[in-house]
Amino acid sequence: MSTENEPTDTVVVGRIGRPHGVRGLATVEVRTDDPEGRFAPGTVLLTEPAERGPLTVVDRRWHSGTLLLQLAAPDGAVYDVREAVDELRNTLLLVRVADLPELDDPESYYDHQLVGLAARLPDGTVLGEVTAVRHEAQDLLVVRRAEGGDALIPFVTAIVPTVDVAGGFVVVDPPEGLLDL
Repeated sequence: MSTENEPTDTVVVGRIGRPHGVRGLATVEVRTDDPEGRFAPGTVLLTEPAERGPLTVVDRRWHSGTLLLQLAAPDGAVYDVREAVDELRNTLLLVRVADLPELDDPESYYDHQLVGLAARLPDGTVLGEVTAVRHEAQDLLVVRRAEGGDALIPFVTAIVPTVDVAGGFVVVDPPEGLLDL
């Protein structure tokens, strides 16, 4: 999940897509590994743009692998027609960093913890800065290179053997040719 254009005290957990059906369900592009917890009925989500929220999850269901949400406006009115949900399209759904649970695994990180870290090669040479984390077929660190351009680095232990959040850096040990792509 990218955190480039959002307030630093929140993280994106989803993005509202197109309406589904005529009864006010919204498709959601999930950007969290805990959709059941993040989108549980009764959950209040902040939004970007802020004037569209906060939104409350009224109902949640899955349809063909797509998360569908029924949402309520700040005044409690339920979005129950397609046209109203369409006005929410592309709204980012956010949670406060302070509301995130502690991670049990010391080898696990929230995306916002990685963004902003310096990326170094094993010899200490500065490669650049982590600007985003992409969750595609494989997790990727987006590193803005010191000499310009971005490098996509597979976020696996063999290539990123060291993550030092407190120290403010990751070590990238790329296989031959990776940085030439």
